[in-house]
Order: sequence, then structure tokens, then C-alpha cells
Amino acid sequence: MEGDCLSCMKYLMFLFNFFIFLGGACLLGVGIWVIVDPTGFREIVAANPLLFTGAYIMLAMGAMLFLLGFLGCCGAIRENKCLLLFFFMFILLIFLAELSAAILAFIFRENLTREFFTKELKKHYLRNNDTDVFSSTWNSVMITFACCGVNGPEDFETVPHLPHSSSEKATPEACCQRELQSREGAFVNKAACLEGVEKFQNRQGCYTVILNSFETYVYLAGALAIGVLAIELFAMIFAMCLFRGIQ
Repeated sequence: MEGDCLSCMKYLMFLFNFFIFLGGACLLGVGIWVIVDPTGFREIVAANPLLFTGAYIMLAMGAMLFLLGFLGCCGAIRENKCLLLFFFMFILLIFLAELSAAILAFIFRENLTREFFTKELKKHYLRNNDTDVFSSTWNSVMITFACCGVNGPEDFETVPHLPHSSSEKATPEACCQRELQSREGAFVNKAACLEGVEKFQNRQGCYTVILNSFETYVYLAGALAIGVLAIELFAMIFAMCLFRGIQ
């Protein structure tokens, strides 16, 4: 009975890690394609800091899952105690890192307030300076979500102009309404927007828009995070049981 249980656990662990391996390989492949793609998609990604960061995160996650699945599959099917131990340690490190991130997010949750973002925007935003990551990221967010500032266009009344653009209007271009919500989208009426005509501006603040956009996904993300942690915990238990059962 003990041998049958061990054999069942071995194949279940192999199957579980095989899917992790496939998922990691897919993410790794997509990440590599996005970064080295010669058809021009790479330039689009490179021009957007959010997409550029996301591509490398995808690449890192794919590599990590690929290695994790490989170690788990080989360790289970070959009953290799060394590989199983590596698998256990790898999962344990990921588990502790995720747990630490959750604790830090809870401790520093007050830094995600409306006041904090407003202060940072007024301090670091350089308007249409796309060479500055902070400003470029904010512009991308405002264009994508059709919003303006943290609370609204009034946030930019105290934001200093660029040294070479003293005549620049208070409202940045990213706050102007577009026919299509992307950097390539044509402005509805750029001149009137920059002059302060409200009907051509995105008046709603990004804080409210983004909060409303992601509100429905908060519980789903929380449930998913708990599910991932539970899977990792069971994977560690399975690995250790298999490790102890191998003679």
C-alpha cells in the first residue's frame, strides 16, 4: 500500500510539474519573441515603459517556471533525491518571497493613497519629457485610461514647466481627448484642450478611474494569490514526502 501511494504521488507530481514546465516554456517563448522580434513589435514595446518592464517580467517568470517544472519532473520520475531537494528549496524561496511581498504591501499600504500619488506627481512629473521614465509612464497611464492627473487637470496647475518650454500650457497633452485611446490616436481638438476647454479634456482623475477599473478584480486577485500559495505549499509537502519515501 505504501509503495502504491508513493508511486501515485510520484506520477501526480510529475503531471503537476509537467504543466508548470509547459507554462514556463510558453511564457519564456513569448517573452523572447517580444524582445527580439524583428518585425517592429520590439520598437512598440521599447517605446512604452510599462510594456517594456512587463516583457522582462514575463521572461523572468517563464525562465523560473521552466526551471521549476524541469526540476520537479526530473526529480519525481527519476526519484532523484538531489533534484527533489533543489525543487523543494526553490519553491520554499518563492513562497517566502511572495509572503514577504504580501507583508510589505500590507505594511506600506498607506503609500498607495491619493495624497501620496498627488505629491509624487507634482514633485517628479516633467510633462512631455518621454526620456524621463516617471513622466512617460504617467503619460501612458493617462492616455490608456482616458484620465488626467491623480484627481484631475487641476493637479498640473502647480507642476513646473520644462526649462525650454516656458510657454507650455498647464494641461499636458496626455490629458487631451483622443478618438482612439492610444499614443497614435488623433486628438479630438488639441489646441482647445491645451487652452483649457473642458469638453476636450479628460476631466476625471486617474486614481478614481484605475480604482474603479480594478475593483472587480481585487477579490479575484486575492483568491488567486491564496490559491498559488496553497499550491506551492502542497508542492513542497509532496516533494518532501516523495524525498522521504525514496530509499
